[in-house]
Amino acid sequence: MDLKKIKQGLIVSCQALEDEPLHSSYIMAKMALAAQIGGAVGIRANSVADIKAIKAEVDLPTIGIIKRDYSDSEVYITPTKQEVFELLTTDVEIIATDATKRNRPHNEQLPEILAAIHEGNRAAMADISTEEEAIAAAEMGFDLVSTTMAGYTSYSNSIDEPDFELIRRLQSQLRIPVIMEGHTSRPEQVREGLNAGAFAVVVGSIITRPQLITKLYVKETMIEEKKDE
Repeated sequence: MDLKKIKQGLIVSCQALEDEPLHSSYIMAKMALAAQIGGAVGIRANSVADIKAIKAEVDLPTIGIIKRDYSDSEVYITPTKQEVFELLTTDVEIIATDATKRNRPHNEQLPEILAAIHEGNRAAMADISTEEEAIAAAEMGFDLVSTTMAGYTSYSNSIDEPDFELIRRLQSQLRIPVIMEGHTSRPEQVREGLNAGAFAVVVGSIITRPQLITKLYVKETMIEEKKDE
């Protein structure tokens, strides 16, 4: 894939898990179409069914993942080779996987996952939480790194906004693209991330999860109620 297609652009994560009201491949495809109309340069999507529906609806580069829980690991984003093989049945251009230092299901190793992605002729994205993990992923041969897991592992910095400092450090050290993802809730944070050196920015919940967006507004009504008491 020509990564220039996503450079300096917005990638919209169109995902809805089984317990969410918009869980539907049809709805995610329409969400992706809305993102394309709005100017997105790429889509991040979860599951084979959603990816196939999205690919039939829009002509944008897609980052594919499969979220799956295993009892013997905290890793759930494309955690094993099995998920990679499933994603290879789609036309997804990039496959992302959790590249944190945590143990994987069945004690599989990250180099095995990377090899499976590259053997399928797809670009490999490492979802990392720390500088150490990003450097290790780059040295291992990943094509991109993303800050997806920053703040979501027990040992990474607890944050409520994108880790701009991490992006700056990685951009200065790595020769592969650094993608900003996670904790983005305001449009101006996208520009700040790009200015910090992000190759592109992935934004999800604040665009595609209306129940979470609604909660933000409802929270403000509660603040006003407290003032009136």
